[in-house]
Amino acid sequence: MNNILANENQEVERNNLICLYQITKELASAANLPDCLTEIVNTLATEKGMENGTITIVNPVTGELEIEIAHGITAEARKRGKYKLGEGITGKVVATGNPILVPQIGGEPLFLNRTRTRGDDKKQKSSFLCVPIKTSKQVIGALSIDREYEGGIGARSESDLRFLTVVSGLIAQTVKRIQGFNEEKEALSRENSKLRRELSAKNKISDIIGNSSRMQEVFDMIHRVTKSNATVLLRGESGTGKTLIAKALHYNSNRKSEPFIVVNCSALPETLLESELFGHEKGAFTGANARKIGRFELAEGGTLFLDEIGEISPAVQVKLLNVVQERLFQRVGGTETIKTDIRLVAATNRDLENGVKEGQFREDLYYRLNVFPIFIPPLRERRTDILLLAEFFLENFARENFKNIKRVSTSAIDLLIQYHWPGNVRELQNCMERAVLICDGDTITSVHLPPTLQSSESINGTKALSLASAVENYEKELIIDALKKNNGNQTKAAKYLDTSLRIINYKIHNFSIDSKQFKVK
Repeated sequence: MNNILANENQEVERNNLICLYQITKELASAANLPDCLTEIVNTLATEKGMENGTITIVNPVTGELEIEIAHGITAEARKRGKYKLGEGITGKVVATGNPILVPQIGGEPLFLNRTRTRGDDKKQKSSFLCVPIKTSKQVIGALSIDREYEGGIGARSESDLRFLTVVSGLIAQTVKRIQGFNEEKEALSRENSKLRRELSAKNKISDIIGNSSRMQEVFDMIHRVTKSNATVLLRGESGTGKTLIAKALHYNSNRKSEPFIVVNCSALPETLLESELFGHEKGAFTGANARKIGRFELAEGGTLFLDEIGEISPAVQVKLLNVVQERLFQRVGGTETIKTDIRLVAATNRDLENGVKEGQFREDLYYRLNVFPIFIPPLRERRTDILLLAEFFLENFARENFKNIKRVSTSAIDLLIQYHWPGNVRELQNCMERAVLICDGDTITSVHLPPTLQSSESINGTKALSLASAVENYEKELIIDALKKNNGNQTKAAKYLDTSLRIINYKIHNFSIDSKQFKVK
């Protein structure tokens, strides 16, 4: 008899190990929690003969217990299976964290039968086993099953209870792992979305500074072409912001999630430029030790920006024409024809029409590139934007250099407005960076600007001011600055300048300064 019981116990333990092996395999490879839990209850039914297997999880919003996974129970019955903590057997298991074994369901008053799946006599005589699913911090749910009643609480029932406790522990670890993975994945997704928003915001058309009528025309042209695949030719002097507009065209287009590749055509000699654009095969020329992927291939699906397109040689122009026209090319030294899907944006500060007349630029390539030209005006033709740009650069450079510089003085503004800006926006940017670096106060004044802005020759040929006029302008600037800092209060302004109220009043009247405009309302 003892041998028979021992053999039965060995058989049970062997069966438990097989079942645990199957469950462990499912849990180890699980990435989707519901599918994984479904496989577990199916395995319990197949390998252990357990009926009505359910996994109940605490809803973090309502605090109620809800059936997450069920085997042998209809969807309608599963919806009815909701319990509060401490309610019924399942609620009590989750509330206490202790397993419960009910020999016969029909004789247990705590058994609520919310799912209404145990109505006949056979099911009423089934045993019910319920164990908590615990993480290191709390009970998050319960695993419960029915099995055939064997009379009392036998060794087999106790063994099944221990077995289910082990399974619930494995489930808890997997839930923790998958939740952690999902949280990390969600965090990465949020970070990725944030970076994409920042990248998109950085290159929005609205961030190209300018309210002048000339810039409004540029914005209108950008809006008209941004969603198309048409080739765009950006025209304008060096430093006007052609690269910024090229980025805006890309990051506001349907290709914004694909690469944006830049090639400065003037920075590379003819032999290297061809290799950079189209790539080359191994052994194509001396030093070509491996295959190189060109910029056209790197920009696949996105935008290729060819800056200073007017500087390319006639030989490269011929090869570029075929790519622009047919979207087909071959690597240097190769025979394979490669098809490319890119949006082409080119830029130049040269007079291409004159280059065509002189035979320096191919006419057919010119017309292929000049599909949608956008002319970016020089800064001297958009003087109303100078102060906007200066304040924008001031804020950025002051923040980067941890300086508390709030404004640009009137005299400095006059110099900025009058200067002819041969280097355009790039020169203004460099000018403001220099001013921020050498300014120790909270205001950029004329003395902080480069000497080129303060010479009479640099201001459109304007004659140098007389000594008296220069002194008057400086006095006026000091008084305006004092009024701004003291909210238009003349008494405080006089004290700030260490002079009398009578002299301040005289100067204000003499310079026609309206002190009321400096009062903060």
